[in-house]
Amino acid sequence: MKKFKGFMGIMLLMLLALAFTACQKVDNGAAKEEGEASTTADAGQKAKFETVKEGEEYHIGIITGTVSQSEDEFRAAEKAIELYGSADEGGVIKHDTYPDRFEAEQETTISKIVAMADDPLMKAVLVNQSVPGTVAAFNQIREKRPDIILVNLVAQEDTVMVENASDLVMDADNVSRGYRIIAAAKEMGATKFAHITFPRHMSIELLALRRAIMEEACKDLGLEFISLNAPDPTTDIGVPGAQQYVAENIQPWIDKYGKDTAFFCTNDAHTEPLLRGVAAGGAIFVEQDLPSPIMGYPKAFSVDIQSMAGDWKAINSAVEEAVVAKGGDKRMGTWAYSLGYSLTLGAVDHVMNVLKGEGELLNQEQIVAAIQNYTEGAKWMAENYIDRASGETKDNHFLLSQDTYVYGRGYLGMDKVKVPEKYLNLNVDLDAIKEAQESAEGKAE
Repeated sequence: MKKFKGFMGIMLLMLLALAFTACQKVDNGAAKEEGEASTTADAGQKAKFETVKEGEEYHIGIITGTVSQSEDEFRAAEKAIELYGSADEGGVIKHDTYPDRFEAEQETTISKIVAMADDPLMKAVLVNQSVPGTVAAFNQIREKRPDIILVNLVAQEDTVMVENASDLVMDADNVSRGYRIIAAAKEMGATKFAHITFPRHMSIELLALRRAIMEEACKDLGLEFISLNAPDPTTDIGVPGAQQYVAENIQPWIDKYGKDTAFFCTNDAHTEPLLRGVAAGGAIFVEQDLPSPIMGYPKAFSVDIQSMAGDWKAINSAVEEAVVAKGGDKRMGTWAYSLGYSLTLGAVDHVMNVLKGEGELLNQEQIVAAIQNYTEGAKWMAENYIDRASGETKDNHFLLSQDTYVYGRGYLGMDKVKVPEKYLNLNVDLDAIKEAQESAEGKAE
């Protein structure tokens, strides 16, 4: 009997071991399958779309921030609906917004982007600005709808992940601009350059790289580089608190560093109070992080532009008159046409041409031509992004920039300024930049 019990015990252990092994195999298989799916996404599988036939109904989705955080992109989506109709009313464009506190509400951001793929007529999804969560959303869309073209504009996530998850990536040329903004500041009379941001933005590769280039350019061109902190509007302090902080500190900063200091901030919400303070204090402002005549200027100088919607020459002229009147003559600038607005509408038109079989998605000339349809007279510069670790040119990632327009003076001719080779190959330690920002002068709580 004891032998039988012993035998049964051994058999039970063997069965348990076999069951455990089987479970392991199932789990490992599932893990492998999951890993393969992840690898497919990481490998940058591109959209397997079909061109649309003449008269065929299709939709393009646009996700932007709200007016308080991303007015230019929001207005561009409105213009796209005006041009091509709302998808809800038989037109082409479907528009939605992510939360102002997108960092804290990332699940909502992801769900809103992914929801675009629930529309069986959806052919392309564009996100501008592409805040954290966009990559995850694109990977989910790719998995269930591989036919949808995914366009990432002004990315705020890891560059490699962004490129791999997207069919087309476009952003401001923060590599060349890192040098040209400092060159423009010097041309405008600046002896110091104050960079205002917060640690979250300095964890974004291209923004941190631009800061590093700016600091190096200041050394080479003879300007003093100053690092300043301001609150992140996506935290509990919100947009009003972040704006109040800048409004209260800009004059003390000018008093401390002098009127020949050029101020620059990386956040849209900080821009309005910064512009107002720079003009009042007689300091210098070259251009915004995402340059545009309507980025901060109309509210800062009480310019009513409602009747001028879409007429960028009229808007820029009205803003120029107000800025000069408030003391910003030859001391404050922007781009004559909005980056966020132009990029959004240009991307929509380019994707429509591609879907109709009239263009190639990664054709640089066609991309620039689509953007220039909305920017008469402006000179755009475009370059493919080069990965700094591998030296590889990324065919689906384009960096764009426009000449600086100074109010009371006109175009500076920055498109003619050649960026030295050292800046195009400058490497940056993201962790070091973020740590430096955390200990920056004027630390904001």
